Amino acid sequence: MEIKYTDFMELSDKSALKARLKEIKHIAMDMDGTLYLGANIFPYTIASLQSFKDKGILYSFLTNNPTKNAGDYLEHLKSMGIFALREEIYTTVQASISHLKSKLPQAKKLFLLGTESMIKEFEEAGFISAQDSPDDKPDALVVSFDKSLVYSRLCRAAWWAKLGLPYIATNPDRVCPTDLPTVLVDCGSICAAIEYAVGRKPDKTIGKPDPSMLDGILQKYNLAPKEIAMIGDRLYTDMKMGKDAGALSVLVLTGETKIEDVKKSSFKPDIVVDKISDFAELLNLPQ
Repeated sequence: MEIKYTDFMELSDKSALKARLKEIKHIAMDMDGTLYLGANIFPYTIASLQSFKDKGILYSFLTNNPTKNAGDYLEHLKSMGIFALREEIYTTVQASISHLKSKLPQAKKLFLLGTESMIKEFEEAGFISAQDSPDDKPDALVVSFDKSLVYSRLCRAAWWAKLGLPYIATNPDRVCPTDLPTVLVDCGSICAAIEYAVGRKPDKTIGKPDPSMLDGILQKYNLAPKEIAMIGDRLYTDMKMGKDAGALSVLVLTGETKIEDVKKSSFKPDIVVDKISDFAELLNLPQ
């Protein structure tokens, strides 16, 4: 296939591109904006996934969207014809739980600003959910993408942030991709509101672009970072994580980022393609 975008790609030389693609053993994929948009799967997605399998390349689904737990995502993917395994799903909620247990083992009670599904996953992991009350003081504050956002709970989160409790955010995304005529205000924007109100940012923001999001894949499959391709639709999360982790960064233009954004960006992905099926074709080029 002809590669359209070469003047700003890191791997613009064809021989270097082929050599780099030959190293890929695993693909880490963003979901919304990459495999589907909102509730609509792209027509080429399932064939692309099958192409990766046919080539012997394993893959994992990574998402910064914490509104669903792993089981929810399995059902969501199944509803679109993608039959994934639980171990192929890795969400920023799972990463946040791992971070708390590792870095803040004393934190048992949490004030969780997030969806019911997200709160349930934390509770199933052994945490206690604090109530919206000044008398129910938590050990830490967790702010997430809350599509069920209640104003009083946002104010309570700001109050705990103001009091200096340990404070983490599940993801930095400003908006969530959608095919609907609206703007889905994401976790990064909710945290910005808290920062504007009380002058405090999260102590730690989990999820992409934090390169540790790839650690589970690296360890599970005994891979080097250069053997992973990170495919996604966002420069400041998917691509930055891929670059910082030492993986191959592959941007698709089916979600948030447009080609004009890439041209303006201070850093460039290794590869830019219109859609994930174009990357599948690249992997099938004669070596």
